[in-house]
Amino acid sequence: MAEIINMPHLSDTMTEGVVSKWHKKVGDAVKSGEILADIETDKATMEFESYYDGVLLHVGVKEGQTAPVDSMLAIIGKKGEDISALLKQAGAQKPEKAEVDEKAPEGKKEEVVKATASAATPAAPQKAATVAKAAAAPVAAAAPNGRLKASPLARRLADENGVDIRRVRGTGDDGRIVKQDIERFMAGGMAAAPLREERFTEVPVSQMRKTIARRLAESKFSAPHFYLTMAVDMGPAMAVREAINKAVAPDKISFNDLVIKAAAFALHQHPKVNSSWLGDRIRFNEHIHIGVAVAVEEGLLVPVVRFADTKTLRNIGAEVRDLAKRAKEKKLQPQDWEGNTFTISNLGMFGIDEFTAIINPPDACILAVGAIADTPVVRNGAVVPGHVMKLTLSCDHRAVDGATGAAFLQTLKDALENPVLMLGAPSI
Repeated sequence: MAEIINMPHLSDTMTEGVVSKWHKKVGDAVKSGEILADIETDKATMEFESYYDGVLLHVGVKEGQTAPVDSMLAIIGKKGEDISALLKQAGAQKPEKAEVDEKAPEGKKEEVVKATASAATPAAPQKAATVAKAAAAPVAAAAPNGRLKASPLARRLADENGVDIRRVRGTGDDGRIVKQDIERFMAGGMAAAPLREERFTEVPVSQMRKTIARRLAESKFSAPHFYLTMAVDMGPAMAVREAINKAVAPDKISFNDLVIKAAAFALHQHPKVNSSWLGDRIRFNEHIHIGVAVAVEEGLLVPVVRFADTKTLRNIGAEVRDLAKRAKEKKLQPQDWEGNTFTISNLGMFGIDEFTAIINPPDACILAVGAIADTPVVRNGAVVPGHVMKLTLSCDHRAVDGATGAAFLQTLKDALENPVLMLGAPSI
């Protein structure tokens, strides 16, 4: 008996999916456990296995098209089996129209719409389009009602000679176009107003970008954010990093690895920061799972370093590199991005001195890490060259108070300025 295969629910935040590739076509034999299609979710592109044996009888969602979770993806059954009843049962549902032209070449799909000087042809809203609108810049003054100021004689003369009156510069009162202006224009004595082009490109919103927009909007507009910034002297941390990298080459550690380790150390001492607001209760997490924001082509992913407080710097560094690589290749699995209790976003490598980050639910806090800047600092009463990094903690005021956040930042600062506090021999 034929069976309907529905769009799977592949992540906790997935509401719809895009079929990026079919591995089987209608008429192909399918075995349970074989890869049926690649599904793009809001987090990654994942392989979807068939859980039926049979023949692929119907494809309900074409490559590049979007369908909601639990809608009909395909039908598998016996060869030649009548599936009309199943199609009727499923409401003979039609998948959403593809957001891009499937016949267009790979890469950014676009349709070029050419416009005339009189009017631009509107681009189809569902397609990514580059639109060029060439319109004459009106040089004659317009009346308050929006009409062009021109004498009746000038209008008749322009109509008789096929002159676009909007391209004529008026010399009459308040820029009014008169007969002499039309004659001068036809004789070439007055240059036409230059043409200008308005251009734009539209691309479909990816599943990842939709989820980023929804979740961060919910966080920003529902959680009362407040921000705490502290400057850290990174000179000692830089010296420790250099010494460790010489000793443990080729497994290099980064400044971000040091920040993760220090944050885990501070969270262990300030469990109220390692919390989640759940509406009628606050959850204080005893485990420390640190989400690390990773920029990918379509947006931002936050893979999670689990039990970060129990891991060595080398382990943290290796894990972060692996997670970042798989994030960019869209190979992360749900267990890689779920369960964070605290998040770190580092834009220091892009030269950003400091910034504020939006809290990543369900966390109560997120740490924004800026660049290390050469700055004069005071040591032992003397001004000397220093290396300063600014940290900004965004807090959900429903779960974390200002004093609590400040105490956490102070512990984090102490750990980075005195690495021996967090780095015993087993921690390296």
